[in-house]
Amino acid sequence: MTAARDIALIDELRALPAEAAWVEFKGNNTDPEMIGKRCSALSNAARIEGKDTAYMVWGIEDGSHAVIGTDFNPDMKKVGNQGLPIWLANSLQPSIAFSFRVADHPQGRVVLLEIPAAT
Repeated sequence: MTAARDIALIDELRALPAEAAWVEFKGNNTDPEMIGKRCSALSNAARIEGKDTAYMVWGIEDGSHAVIGTDFNPDMKKVGNQGLPIWLANSLQPSIAFSFRVADHPQGRVVLLEIPAAT
């Protein structure tokens, strides 16, 4: 996906009137256990809501949906001796083909976690 498409997607999600069952905004909460639990919940919610994909987005204020930026770097976040993406991939059962992407939004750095709907 291109940087321009990621920025457009972020703005589309920000335009929602509130968080949805399949979209969650975070400031800098990077607790691995929370991320793992939310991945499963968001994936299931996306399926129930008829969406192909769910999203967790860091760097967006929950209430206002303003871009506040984040210093979260999923590739540098460690859980024990493993990087967060590998730890998540090994911990989630059934396995979920998620992807982290960093977007340099004009208003600040945003991290997007894209989670496919449960099958």
